[in-house]
This record gives sequence, C-alpha cells and structure tokens, in this order.
Amino acid sequence: MSTTSLPPETAKSRRIFRHLPWLAVFGPGLVVMLADTDVGSIITAGQSGVQWGYKLLLPQFILIPVLYIVQELTVRLGIFTGKGHGELIREAFGPRWAWVSAAGLAVATIGALLTEFSGVAGVGDLFGIPHYVSLPMAAIALLAVVLTGSYRRVERAAMVVGLFELAFFFVAWAARPDLAHIAMQSIHVPVLNPNYEYLVAANIGAVIMPWMVFYQQSAVADKKLKESHFRAARWDTAIGAVVTQLVMAAVLIAAAASIRPHMPQASLSTVGQMSQAMTPYLGAETGRVIFSLGVLGAGMVAAIVASLALAWGLGEVSGYRRSLEFHPLKAKWFYGVYTVCVIGGAAAVGLAPNLVSLNVGVQVMNALLLPIVLGFLVRLAMVTLPEAQRLKGKYMWLVVVVCAITCAFGVLGGIGGLFIG
Repeated sequence: MSTTSLPPETAKSRRIFRHLPWLAVFGPGLVVMLADTDVGSIITAGQSGVQWGYKLLLPQFILIPVLYIVQELTVRLGIFTGKGHGELIREAFGPRWAWVSAAGLAVATIGALLTEFSGVAGVGDLFGIPHYVSLPMAAIALLAVVLTGSYRRVERAAMVVGLFELAFFFVAWAARPDLAHIAMQSIHVPVLNPNYEYLVAANIGAVIMPWMVFYQQSAVADKKLKESHFRAARWDTAIGAVVTQLVMAAVLIAAAASIRPHMPQASLSTVGQMSQAMTPYLGAETGRVIFSLGVLGAGMVAAIVASLALAWGLGEVSGYRRSLEFHPLKAKWFYGVYTVCVIGGAAAVGLAPNLVSLNVGVQVMNALLLPIVLGFLVRLAMVTLPEAQRLKGKYMWLVVVVCAITCAFGVLGGIGGLFIG
C-alpha cells in the first residue's frame, strides 16, 4: 500500500520512520543501559563518592567506551546471526560450555535481583511502607509488565520506568559541587591503594554484567533487527552507554558533595542509609522523593532485564521456547523462569532483609566473572559472524586489549580488596 492511500497521520508516521530508522530500532541498548545503573551500582557509586570524594569520577568516563565496545559486540552478534548469546555458545563450543555460561548468568542474576528488591524495600522504608506491602506490589508490577506476550510493550514500559533515573541529575545539581575541587581530585588518584582498587573493581562490575550481554543480544534477536538496522542499533547502544555512566557520575558527585564533607565515615550499604545521609543537604522532603524515584526506576528496570536475561539464556541453552512474542501459555518455561526470578527475589529480600548489605559485593562478583563473560563474547565475535562483520584485524586487537585490561583491573582489584577486607 502506498503512503498516498493511507490516512494522513499514518502516512506521516511511515515517512518519519523511513527517514529516521533509529526510531523503530531504538530500545534494546537504552533499556539495558538504564538497567546497568541498577540499585547495586547506585550504592557502589555512592560509596565511591563518600570514601574517595571525586577520585573515582574519572573511571566512570573511561568506562564509557569500554561499555560500548562490549555491548556493541552483542548487537553485532544478535543482528548478523539472529541468535541469542547462550544459543551461539552452545552451537560454537558445545552444551557443556553453554551451561557454564548459563551458570555464571544465574549467579549474577540472583545477585542482581537481591540488590534490586533491596532497593524497592529501602524506598518503602523511607515512606513507612512495610516490606510485606512494597515487595509484593513491586513483584506484581513486574509480572504485569512482562506477561503481555509483546516485546515492544515490555521495552516501552522499561524505558519509561528507567527514565526516572534521570532524577539523579537533579540530586547532583542540588548538592552544589565545587567544580574546581572535582577537577583537582579526579586526576589525583591512589591507584596502588588496595581499598581504592577494590572500589575500582566494584565500579567495573557495576558497569559490565553477564545479564546485560545475554539480554541485549537476545532482545536484538527477539526484535528481529536486520542488517539495515545495524548503524541505528549501534547509536542506540552508544547513547545508552553515555547516559548510564553520566547517571553513575551524578550519584558519585552527589554523595561526594553532600555526604563526604559532613559524614566521611558514613556506611552506605543500603538505599535508606544513602537517602538519610544525602537528603538533609538537599531538602528533606524533595530530596527523599527525587532520590526514591531514581532508585525505583533503577531497581525496577534492572529486575525486568536481569530476569528476562536468565529466562532467555536458560532457554537458549536448554532449547525451550523463548520469546516475548509467544503467549505465556505457549512458552510456559520462559515465562515461568521469569516469574520464579521475580517472586523469588522479592521473597528472599522479604525473609532475609540483611541481604541488602551485599550490594557492593555483588558488583565485585560481577567483576570476577568478567573473564568468562568477555572471553565467550570476544571469541563468538571471531568465529560465528559472517566474514564481513567478523572481529578481526586492528579492531580485534583493540577489543582484546581493552577486555584484557578491564578483566585484569576487575579481578585483581576484587581479589586484593577481598584479602584486605
């Protein structure tokens, strides 16, 4: 049907999408990046600001190209193979290695869900809502979003929820940071201090997580993006990488400017502790509401992404039906895994609230898993892609070096910090 025979609104919409193809492609990159700034990442950025001021600010920006390089490979693999991460590992390296990758994904997902629901519970505490109310409400909302049988609906809902994270920019602005002090501290870093290295590892683990790799590649495949969408999908990923690291930087700046000068020894292991320490300097009521919106946006979108990543990943490895385009009754295992993740995460935090203290430790665990995650990803890009898109030449060596350095900082910093602790 030509656009001239369509209603004016429909014809105009089609012309817009023809000239701006990224409007149709936009989604997987931004969603996974908004999920990247999850509750554990926020806690990690807050602790970084309190313990070290602005000395961990520069790594936030250094990690932008690292994050893009990693996630761009998932886009490339998803578009040019049409398959998810677990499925490709199974085909290229066999079922045993596929289950190894799925096991790492499961561990990371469990850790993520504990941090996300701890954030929801912490926000409820700020407003006097008991855990037996806030956690079931969050679980019901998350189930309602996904049990629609439509990837596009899930993607749109996740983007709307995740945009609440932009509230952290207001929090950073309201903290009135000293720009000269930021510039001076950010370039004088104690790189050989084991405690500093431990938080560097935590920040690396807060940026590159196993479930992000599985989610974005599977989402690209589920959305059925084609070769013609590749450029727009890369822009989607690049914009998301910048946004997520700016959010991390905003949280770090807010904590360094508002908490460190008054409470340098503050222990910020929970969302409630961060809010109570930060909001008095931002205005008690306004600060609490804005901070809570940011945490809820971060926690809810990350819970969706991490749970779906595990449901996709296990399906790709074991072979059960896995797509948001299937009705729940036609993909029972897929939706069942998602449901178990959501309900199990909410129940675990409700029954054992002391688990919220694991926030930074979960990020360090992600850093320790990096050699497995990035090793599989880079190797897949070398052997499974069509010749024209295969990772090779100078760019291959750039990717290998960047991933090796990232793994080294994450693993050595995490192990060193654990021994010091």
